[in-house]
Amino acid sequence: MIRASAWRILAAAGLACGLILAAPNAPVGEAKATADRVVLSRSLPAMKGTDLKITVVEVAYVPGAASPAHSHPCPVVAYVVSGAIRSQVKGEPEAVYRVGESFFEPANGVHLISANASRTAPAKFLAYFLCDHETKLSVPPVDGPKGILNQPQE
Repeated sequence: MIRASAWRILAAAGLACGLILAAPNAPVGEAKATADRVVLSRSLPAMKGTDLKITVVEVAYVPGAASPAHSHPCPVVAYVVSGAIRSQVKGEPEAVYRVGESFFEPANGVHLISANASRTAPAKFLAYFLCDHETKLSVPPVDGPKGILNQPQE
């Protein structure tokens, strides 16, 4: 009885291996199952390479919500995962970023506008902070307003 069970297990394993090996390979020229695209590429400021730390923060806005003006002591890359985000860093034009798009905030730049671009749908983005020292991730702007009217456009 034990021998019969062992043979059944070996036969099933052999059949499984045979099916895997016999599976057809994708023909040359067929579409790949994955697609890669560069979403953002920026040069970073000189940083101490011995103490680098990355922190990822999920920022979720209800419809019509906004953050007050602020600054980040570290460079930030943001990636929109749902909805649309209205953003402006001092010295740059205001822009709306949609799902799959990214934007960059330089260290100590004043983030004048960070808002959900919609009054009816939520929005969410991931903020990747790359720091070379211990610090708060968001601080009041040094040379900017303490807050700004961030009304959704939609």
